[in-house]
Amino acid sequence: MRADEIRELGSDDITARVRELEEERFRLKFRSATEPLEDPLRLRVIRKDVARLKTILHERTQGIVREPTTREEGSGKGEEGKRKARRPAKKGATKTKAR
Repeated sequence: MRADEIRELGSDDITARVRELEEERFRLKFRSATEPLEDPLRLRVIRKDVARLKTILHERTQGIVREPTTREEGSGKGEEGKRKARRPAKKGATKTKAR
């Protein structure tokens, strides 16, 4: 789930979704101990979704309200706001202080 999708849900819906995901995670962990899973990365996805849900729920309890951002609007910086790619340092090159 994406954060903006989660923010559209009510607090009760979020807590219900957390319960469902934690139960699914428990079942998958238990099954992974006895047999190989078809999709072992599902455990990671569930863990991250639960963290996202709990974070947004915590933001609501603390009164932190974040406006959903749209990707079309951008940051308003245009081309000059983009970062330049850094080149890796050459082998053996070290920075030395000039004396």
